[in-house]
Formats: sequence, C-alpha cells, structure tokens
Amino acid sequence: MIGYFLAAIPVLLFFSDSITHLFPPSHPQIRRLPRPPLNPDLLALETNDASNYTCPPDASAVHIYSREPLVLYVENFLSPDERAHLLDISVPLYAPATITHDGASTAHDPLVRDSEVALIPRTPTVRCIEDRARALQGWRDDVWIERLRVQRYRAGGHYAHHFDWGSARGGWGRVSSLMVWVADREMGEGGDGDGGGGEVLEGGGTEFPLLGRKGDRRWCRFVECPGGEGQDGAPEGGEGKGVVFTPRPGNAVFWENFRADGTGRGYEETWHAGLPVRKGVKVGLNIWSSGRIE
Repeated sequence: MIGYFLAAIPVLLFFSDSITHLFPPSHPQIRRLPRPPLNPDLLALETNDASNYTCPPDASAVHIYSREPLVLYVENFLSPDERAHLLDISVPLYAPATITHDGASTAHDPLVRDSEVALIPRTPTVRCIEDRARALQGWRDDVWIERLRVQRYRAGGHYAHHFDWGSARGGWGRVSSLMVWVADREMGEGGDGDGGGGEVLEGGGTEFPLLGRKGDRRWCRFVECPGGEGQDGAPEGGEGKGVVFTPRPGNAVFWENFRADGTGRGYEETWHAGLPVRKGVKVGLNIWSSGRIE
C-alpha cells in the first residue's frame, strides 16, 4: 500500500496545477468587456501635435508614502508659472461642483460637495501637465488622462468622504487619482495665488481616515502631525490609521484606486475627503486617469 502511495506522489504533483484551476479563486476575477468608446470631450487623448509645444524639464521629487495601496507624494509637480496659468484660465469657467451616484446623472449638493469647478482648455501648458501625469504612471496601456479640472474652495468649502472610483464595470474604471494643490489663497490685485492677494489658507487638508500613519518626523513637512512640522509624526500611542495631507502649492498626492489582482476590487484606504476650509481660499487640480483595471 505504501508503495502505491509513493508512486502516486509524482502524478499528483504533475497534475496539481491543473487541479487548482478547477476551483474558483477566493475573489472572482473581472468579467472583462470590450473597451468602451473614447469620448474626446471628457478624455485628454494624446495626439500627434506634440511638436507644437515644448515642456520644461520635470523638477518633481517623488516619495513613496504607501505601497499597498500605492500612494505617492510628489513635490514640485507644478511650477510657479504653471500654477499662475491654471489660475488665470480657470477664473471665467468656474461653476458649482456636482456629484453623481450612478455615473450618469449629476446634482449640486453643497452638504456633500461645496466648491466650484472649472473644466479647463487644453492649452500647451495644460498638455505639459497631462504629459507629466502620464509619465508618473509609466505610460500605461489602455489608460487615459481625463480632462483636467480646477477646483476652488472658499471658506466653508469642503468635499465629504468619498471614493473616486465607482464599480469596475466590465473591467474599466477610474484607475488612479492625482490631487494637486495650485494655490493656498485668493488671487487678487497684486497677488498671484502665493503673494499678498488674499488670506493665508487655514484648514482644507485632504484626509484619508483609513490610510496608515507614518512615524518618521520628516513626513511632517507634508502631513499634519501632533505639535506641527518638525515634531514626531507618530500620534500618541504609536502609529495607527488616519492621515491628513496639508495643502502645499505645487505639490501633489497620487494614489491607485483598484487592486492589481484581477478582481476589480477598490482599495478601502482610498476613502478620502477635502476637509472644510476655515479661512482663505484653496485651489486644487484634479487629474484622474480612467481605463483598464489590471
């Protein structure tokens, strides 16, 4: 009997891989549908006219905040000239921001989202910003930058906790988000969003209540820490969950919305909010990427 058992072991090992395929994985894989049609009114599609504009060198510095989910903090994503350009072209385009629950219809609900939004034109400067966002993600196949939107939050303005991703319909969705801070005060006479044109911003941080905190005090340059910048980044009692990124004009936070395991599941840690502005004006830039969920 023992001889038969020993003889069967190589056979079982040989067929073990095939046997595992008979059983479904713990999380079902995406049932992928054909690529949806591309809407140039909503997507910043690449064209062959790159020779019509020249982009400045990329001066950004990238820091990994989290690996699972992938969260990157990017210093100097926007230059001062780019920020001034975004402020200039967005002013005449602002309209009350809306929300959607089904991906189709929209509504204005200031209790959930109280801000103004501007869908900005694709000027040469804006195209350079789009190119930088593509490069940050490694020029992924079947992923497209959505048209850029500038957001303005006045005192009291906020965006309640939400996900940027919805359902992974047919394996396609909003795969990543890039939140960029453009200005931390109003642009006014004699001011360019950084100078004496308005009150200095108070509040308005971007909060991720389910994302793990970091203990290294060097992160206090970018996130809220007990005692302020230069203090120990770990809260009392040690590291835990909940981080607030402070608005720093020109800097950005990038995160992946979906798990790269073929299940189409979104990361719960990407639940986030734009906290209320207590004083001044916050201007941000949303760069979303939509496409094939890995």
